[in-house]
Amino acid sequence: MHLENLKKMSTIFTLFMVLIMILSVLLVIIIMAQNPKGGGLSGTFGGASPAQFGVQRTNDFMENATWTLGASIIVLIIISVVITAKPSQMTAPQAVPQGRTAPAQQTAPTQNTTTLPAPAPAGK
Repeated sequence: MHLENLKKMSTIFTLFMVLIMILSVLLVIIIMAQNPKGGGLSGTFGGASPAQFGVQRTNDFMENATWTLGASIIVLIIISVVITAKPSQMTAPQAVPQGRTAPAQQTAPTQNTTTLPAPAPAGK
């Protein structure tokens, strides 16, 4: 049964990685299509004047697509980390069986830190 869970996790992890890579490529394409001076894809299709019909909508779409794709990538990464976490991290610690008891803790003997005076020499 443990092997089946590992296969499922591997399949889910692969699915998330493929989705993240596709979204990343789309994000790069959207960013590369934008021009930092305001032209970009909207300047190509709508001309240089932002007053023409549809140019502002194209800029809005590109900006919204950039934010949406970026947020989607972050959410997918977080979900993939949570879902594909190691099973040992997700299980509760096992209780000690009732038939066995934990070994008693051993304590080190305490050392006496007081010093005694040396005995006086025997008189002649």
